[in-house]
Amino acid sequence: MNLRKIKAMQITKNYRNKNLGEILLEKGLASQTDLEKAIQIQKKTGKRLGEILVDKGVLKEKDLLETLSLKLNIPTARIDSFAIDPAIVEIISQEIARKHKIIPLFKVGDTLTVAMADPLDVYVVDYLRHKTGLKIQAVLALATDIQKAIEKYYRVLDSVNKVIHDIQLDDAFVDEASIETFEDDSKEGSSIIKVVNLILTQAIRDHGSDIHIEPDEKIMRIRYRIDGILHEAFALPRKFHPMVVSRIKIMANLDVSEKRIPQDGRFQYRLGTNVVDLRVSILPTVKGEKVVMRILDKTGFILDLSKMGFSPAVDSNWNHLIHRPQGLILITGPTGSGKTTTLYASLNEINTPDKNIITIENPVEYNFPMINQVQVNTRAGLTFSAGLRSILRQDPDIVMIGEIRDLESAEIAMRAALTGHLVLSTLHTNDAPSAVTRLVDMGVEPFLVATSILGVLAQRLVRRVCRSCKKEMKVSADELQSLGLGKEFLIRKFYRAGGCRECHQTGYKGRVGIHELLRITDGIRSLILRNGADDQIREMAVKNGQQTLRMDGLRKAAEGLTTIEEVLRVT
Repeated sequence: MNLRKIKAMQITKNYRNKNLGEILLEKGLASQTDLEKAIQIQKKTGKRLGEILVDKGVLKEKDLLETLSLKLNIPTARIDSFAIDPAIVEIISQEIARKHKIIPLFKVGDTLTVAMADPLDVYVVDYLRHKTGLKIQAVLALATDIQKAIEKYYRVLDSVNKVIHDIQLDDAFVDEASIETFEDDSKEGSSIIKVVNLILTQAIRDHGSDIHIEPDEKIMRIRYRIDGILHEAFALPRKFHPMVVSRIKIMANLDVSEKRIPQDGRFQYRLGTNVVDLRVSILPTVKGEKVVMRILDKTGFILDLSKMGFSPAVDSNWNHLIHRPQGLILITGPTGSGKTTTLYASLNEINTPDKNIITIENPVEYNFPMINQVQVNTRAGLTFSAGLRSILRQDPDIVMIGEIRDLESAEIAMRAALTGHLVLSTLHTNDAPSAVTRLVDMGVEPFLVATSILGVLAQRLVRRVCRSCKKEMKVSADELQSLGLGKEFLIRKFYRAGGCRECHQTGYKGRVGIHELLRITDGIRSLILRNGADDQIREMAVKNGQQTLRMDGLRKAAEGLTTIEEVLRVT
């Protein structure tokens, strides 16, 4: 046994002989005052010391888990990294899982690994051993993470099981060669329709933006992107995967027999009185075809510019820009940051009968009255550049380009902006000042950039903290200073995410935009003409009063709309 292992054992032994409070003091994770207050609360409520410190915002859940692991000498588990098989979840009933805060993770041989909030509860371990007939390997996990897993896996388990039990398949039907032959009115076809409908319905009810269907060796994994974060919804046996993919291909009018090349399509799905558009992308992988479906729910689509989450200053300046008669306005941000939504809301704001508005998009996500929308069709030769040249011969007042992707479309857009047209478009950059240098890097002459652009709006989406379970947290003056916030924010209330049924134990529900708006002033225009760098443009913009993305996000955290942690994650 080497010296490192001996030292590790000694540290573990030392921690085992100390109580949790002593360890937290030793590691500098809590003060004596914090512990004394928590102990007083513990005497009144009977709650665990660690949970009280986390609730009060003194201790982070991650630090509590690591400390308990050291003290108990029990390994930890990150539950969100596991794809739990539905068959494993069924080993332990939902009632027992909720009562004792446990969730089964996986089974190897005759050993079942179970995540527990209290792995030292011998009674529960013995009960599970007796009930399952398996050896129980307990691992330590946060109670909140276990609760999230229980909500995620048991929430749809009953529906999944009902559908699976309805499917009576013989060996011939399971064979992939025969899958394309099933009919919708057959017993097998009807059951597969139920499976696909379950996947779609659950995603729409959970307010998901994307559905991921991924084949694995033994399971088909279903994941939903909710509020910008991918969450595993449930898993189905691997044998259902080819049938589910074939059903989706039929709905999207794609080639069912083609499995070697990517395919794209779209279809509509009716849920009650709500009709939802879905864009389908199918990509062949080494384990089978991966399906991603983008959910375009018109009922939740925001067309009101006043509801975009703009700060008063950004709202005033943006409204001034979009009502200008000519010039180029850009919105920047990564995929999924809400650029298209802001563009649509802006067009809706300035859409009047006396204006001829034409858009070129790929794809056209939503249809608008009195706006002429053009769909890019690369195979037919209708690219952004080709379409834009034709649009300019249609006597437009306002032109919206889905995205500036190359030098040709950038130059056409800028020349249109200089010849009496208002042009709105998007660009993929990290912040507003970077958009300027990105265009120059494309090959656009600096004088074109300087004279055509009116302003650049950078945008991100942060998750709203759940109103039902958010918990107030203390932020010290030093922490505020490190974030760039003044002492006046000491009187503001900041919150951290909790977790409840309302938000599916995530602590967040919905999203709100954070923004920074770069207005091209004479000083910034001079910098662009001199090929000024991003940092120089950013420094001058801040001096002119521009608020950065992070600062806008932190101010929204101070308003109780989101959390500091979420803002730092996104920015």
